[in-house]
Amino acid sequence: MSEREIHLGSRMWVKPADGATASGTLANTMTENTARRGAPRRKRTPRDSDDSSRDHVNTSNLTTVNILPPVEAPTGFFDLGVPARIDDGLAACGFAQPFNIQIEAIPVAMAGNDVCGRAKTGSGKTLAFGIPMLARITDKAAPTKPLGLVLVPTRELAIQVAEVLQPIAQHAGMNVLPVYGGASRHHQVEEMAKGIELVVATPLRLIDLIKSNEVSLEDVQIVTLDEADRMADDGFTPQVEWILRHCVNRNQTMLFSATLDGDVGHLIRAYQTDPVTVAVDEATDTVGNMSHLFLGIHHMDRDKVIGAIARGIPKLIVFCQTKRQCDKATERLQELGIDAMAIHGDLQQKTRERVMRSFAEGKLQILVATDVAARGIDIDDIGAVIHYEPAKDVKDYLHRSGRTARAGRDGWAITLSEYNQVTQVRILQRMMKMEPTKAVDVFSNDKRLEQLDSFGDDIKAAATLAPSMS
Repeated sequence: MSEREIHLGSRMWVKPADGATASGTLANTMTENTARRGAPRRKRTPRDSDDSSRDHVNTSNLTTVNILPPVEAPTGFFDLGVPARIDDGLAACGFAQPFNIQIEAIPVAMAGNDVCGRAKTGSGKTLAFGIPMLARITDKAAPTKPLGLVLVPTRELAIQVAEVLQPIAQHAGMNVLPVYGGASRHHQVEEMAKGIELVVATPLRLIDLIKSNEVSLEDVQIVTLDEADRMADDGFTPQVEWILRHCVNRNQTMLFSATLDGDVGHLIRAYQTDPVTVAVDEATDTVGNMSHLFLGIHHMDRDKVIGAIARGIPKLIVFCQTKRQCDKATERLQELGIDAMAIHGDLQQKTRERVMRSFAEGKLQILVATDVAARGIDIDDIGAVIHYEPAKDVKDYLHRSGRTARAGRDGWAITLSEYNQVTQVRILQRMMKMEPTKAVDVFSNDKRLEQLDSFGDDIKAAATLAPSMS
């Protein structure tokens, strides 16, 4: 542990550098009568721009629908030092109280520190980095020159991060734009030419726009790497480094990841300055309880078993190993009269967005997906994840299962296995530090499938994961 890391209970808090005061949770140190004020920030010269000519960014391609009723400002975020212009947007979007990772990360980021955030997917890290970015960007963006940049591994995640931040940004007179492959390049270039304060981008499309001189990163002040471990796993580290080297004037770099080792550790050492590590551990995060259930099935009964589970859980995701398997499973579920649609890399982007929108709005009961969607789906009310067959390794299992039990809600991770997949199941159980046991044999007419709690002692809870996976 470095000299800047301090453990407080099950959380990690880091001592600020150079004589600053470690305050723990700022919410405990500020009174309700504290006057509204923004966090300290560097003086900047506002850019000349004609606001009257600027249109709002077209957000019709955003898919996640998690609309919350408005709340009264000031919210709990204001007590963390969030300025009124951002707090008003949070209130209008229904965000009343911060989650643990937000409580820990926002004050650190608002002070201008580089941040390493370690937290599980679904713990609220989009706002943990998004709020400080919007708060600390006070200038107007020049055409083609964004002021803030969020890098993400998948197009779905780009859309969803932008969707969360755009309504908040609009209340402060700013705009957020998702930039990713598979969508209209022309539209993205047109929007960038209007002046966009915060861009949420996948690496390859952004590099394409930079090389064609349609985007410049020379004015970028703050960069966030979201799901940095996934970008490293997918081989994007060289592209990420290339982009970071083009952000020549950045004064703050934030990184959020499930792990902080390997290639992620290299990015931290090479591109962050004296970073503050903020970690929310298993015991205190806001992810709900996840129940793990391993079911032994006959291959001819697999889809009917899924249908039986769907009768008890209104919204679920089925993960398949291949695109062909994904399409076949969807076809068979539809033949059974089940409302299911597929999403995978061979589908056109518009089709993927349409399916995602239907699923997010609750118009689609079952989403059948390949691993391309494992980190790209950010919907809080998914009741269960079904592994069509055992995951290849524990990392895939965790990435998939992380789509449920989010934002304080409970969820199910269900693995379907045949008689010859016993070894795969036991390896997964051992890696999850569960007691290895045989999968429960079921047929589709088993009434327990409609009420999963009735499996009783067969339901498993994952013990503390290995450090590399936590």
